Order: sequence, then C-alpha cells, then structure tokens
Amino acid sequence: MDAFWLSLVMIFLAELGDKTQLVALTLATCYNTSVVLWGIFWATLAIHVFSAGIGWFIGDQLPQDWIKFVAGVAFIAFGFWTLRGDSLDDDDESCKTGINPFWIVFSTFFMAELGDKTMLSTITLASTQPFIPVWLGSTIGMVISDGLAIVVGKMLGSKLPENMIKIGAAIIFFLFGLFSMYEGGVHFPLYYWGIAGVLIAVLGYIFLRKPKE
Repeated sequence: MDAFWLSLVMIFLAELGDKTQLVALTLATCYNTSVVLWGIFWATLAIHVFSAGIGWFIGDQLPQDWIKFVAGVAFIAFGFWTLRGDSLDDDDESCKTGINPFWIVFSTFFMAELGDKTMLSTITLASTQPFIPVWLGSTIGMVISDGLAIVVGKMLGSKLPENMIKIGAAIIFFLFGLFSMYEGGVHFPLYYWGIAGVLIAVLGYIFLRKPKE
C-alpha cells in the first residue's frame, strides 16, 4: 500500500471515536454542515502539514508533553466558552456567536489536534514515508471520518435540548482537557500545575462572568 492510502486508512481509523470526532459531532449541531466540514478540512490541512513536516525533519524529538499540557488548558478554555453561550438573534440557530463560524471550527479543530493521537500518528507515518502523500492522505482520511460524525450530529441536533447540547459539549471539553493535561504533565513539577490552575481560573472568570448591565 502506498503512502497516500496507508495514511488515509490509518488516520481514518485513528479518528474513529477520537475527541476531535466528538467535537465535530458537537459543532454539527450548531452550525451549517458545509461550514463545519470546510473548517475541519482547512484546520486538518494546516495541522497535518505541520505534523508531516515534524515527522520528516525531527521525528520523535518534539516535546510532546508540553504540547499535550498546553492543548489541555486550551480545551478547558473551550469548555468555559461553550458554557457561557451568547445572545442570539431571532434568525440565528443555537450556539452561534458573533464570530464567523468558520473561524470557530478552524481554531477549535486546530487546537484539538495538538498532541492528539492522529497528529502523533501522522508524525510517525511521515518519519518513514514521503511527505506529500502522508500530508494529503492523513488530511482526507480525517475529513472523511469527521464527516461521518457531522451526519450523526445533524441527525441528532434537532432532537436534543439546547442546554443538554451545551452542557454535554462543555463536559467533553473539560474531560479531554484534564486528560490531555494529565498525559502531558504527569511528571511536571507542582508549580507548573499551580500556574496552569491559576490560568484556568482566570479563563473561567473571563468566560463565565456576567456582563455589566
């Protein structure tokens, strides 16, 4: 099997049940299918060119612990953002914000992929396979896998209460964030965790505080 098809199949399988697929399902209950899929495609293309480049140039020398730890903090921030919600116009669907949905999807997926197993799988593949086939194959494999989640999200989105979607999505972000921090920072000194805890508290305050009347 050549590098393109090997990467497509491996990343498709790695993405099944992964946190970014759950993120895709959640976003699909909030935004237009084409916007979510387009945002996923470009975010995946960007992160996988980075991943394939890392695998090609430096292989396993990347400080993966720090990537996972920082990505975990970012996921918790996304959880606070999800809980906060935003005011909606009458014509808007639930979950929409004043920010362009494409950039919400793009940034969420980009951060979600940092330190993720699909990113690490792409790095591993690129360390032994040609760069461009791995980049394109891994991107397409992930988009196909997440496309399945989008179909499921669209089927369920209209049947689930808005608050349930919001709280469920936030819980997913918190759990994956804590798990990613633990995976990356299990051997870190306590003061690193203390700094991260203060940062998370500040982010929680910023996102969850009530706006002044």
